[in-house]
Amino acid sequence: MKAVRLLPLLLTALPLSTPVPLFAQSQNATDPTGATAQGDVAVTIYNNGQSLVQDDRQLPVKAGRNRIEFPDVSARIRPETVNLSGPGLSIVEQNFDYDLLSPDKLMDKAVGQEVTLVRTNPATGVETRERAKILAANGGIVLQIGARIEVLRDDGLPVRVIFDRVPTNLRARPTLSVTVEAAQGGTVPARLSYLTPNLGWTADYVALFDAAKGAMDMQGWVTLTNNTGTSFTDAKTILVAGNPAMGGGRNGRGGGSWWQYSGRGGSGAIDQAGTESGPRERLGDYYLYPLPQRTTIANAQQKQVSFLDVKGAPARSTYEYVNGWLGSAAEPQSASSVLKFSTSKQGGLGDQLPAGTIRVYMRDARGDPQFIGENSIDHTPMGSSMALRTGDAFDVKVRPTVEQRTKKGGARWETKMRYTLTNARPEAVTIDLAQQGLWGDTRVTAQTVGGQPLEGKRISADRIEWSVPVPANGSVDLNVTFDSRY
Repeated sequence: MKAVRLLPLLLTALPLSTPVPLFAQSQNATDPTGATAQGDVAVTIYNNGQSLVQDDRQLPVKAGRNRIEFPDVSARIRPETVNLSGPGLSIVEQNFDYDLLSPDKLMDKAVGQEVTLVRTNPATGVETRERAKILAANGGIVLQIGARIEVLRDDGLPVRVIFDRVPTNLRARPTLSVTVEAAQGGTVPARLSYLTPNLGWTADYVALFDAAKGAMDMQGWVTLTNNTGTSFTDAKTILVAGNPAMGGGRNGRGGGSWWQYSGRGGSGAIDQAGTESGPRERLGDYYLYPLPQRTTIANAQQKQVSFLDVKGAPARSTYEYVNGWLGSAAEPQSASSVLKFSTSKQGGLGDQLPAGTIRVYMRDARGDPQFIGENSIDHTPMGSSMALRTGDAFDVKVRPTVEQRTKKGGARWETKMRYTLTNARPEAVTIDLAQQGLWGDTRVTAQTVGGQPLEGKRISADRIEWSVPVPANGSVDLNVTFDSRY
């Protein structure tokens, strides 16, 4: 039979009276019942997984030096961020005890100590007890019982271990201990605040698009995730949309790769950033989303709360293709399916959108909503024009081809491009075709579709776009001549 480290189901720790340092009334650092020792809790949760916890408790203190314990703080607390404030209190020292009570830890801490072994005869049910000294708990439990040495084995026989006490350096819950100087004795209202990782939130959106009506319904959900090792009970909760710096330096400053300087982030879903202001509360450059009611954020739990519900917002589907630097494709490429809409007050969603994922559905011929794609968005101001790419089109293709490239003199070149756009759908479509990677002084000297001029629009210094209509079950060629430095 194999030796085992511990027999969790057969191990029992008897709760005995142990000295407990001074802390708030009705709180017990070693209370295993699950009742929270927290006071009035407020939690501010940021997108980056950091959160600010503010816990108001009533502390009985005596004049002079006191050691106060705060059970039920986050197991991932950042001790260097702790602040305790209260009238007449000044902090002398603080310690965070995160060595939590468990059968394994209880056995580890009992090495060198005596315990009581209780064995039950499986035939008669008679219990026998004997004292044993724990010699080792590395890879198995080694005991000294009188003059003999035994290994606690997994032999199927019922055995319990009774401990005389809980070691003082083991905690049933994550506990912060603070030594303070109190100006006078009595009950003091105090606020404990600290930062913790592993408590964050994300935004998720569900869009139901109706192509015939050119409209969509949008539902926005906040998803709270708590992996701090601690539950926050009946907490006032505020969500902050934004990305506070966490000491990692300034983005795009020194030593970064070239794409860090471009200013292009997220999924590129924002075609044009909005300039409208909304009624939501702000904190500096961030938006606040207070939950309307207190809520319990349990450890190892995800919780969802609705924050956006819009019906019939204007939306349309289109296709988009982006060609990199002036080059050819060996075969036709799928255009992207794109959903376009606005976050404007007039003719849009009428709200700011925190960064998250939008999942898009459409109704099939039977009227049932079916998933057609998803994509992420960055923090989006009100009034923005959005182009959400939901997938690759099956029937709409584009093939770029370099027809001729001629050196004109100096560093300048003339490039003739042909973009062949095909449509196997039974209705006409429009493809927004973009040529990316152009130098700022690149000029377009000719641009036609089927021999007719079609004016492109320069979107940025390195991008030009054309909206090209393609007939049902047909194809067209867009011909463009570029004058560029290279």
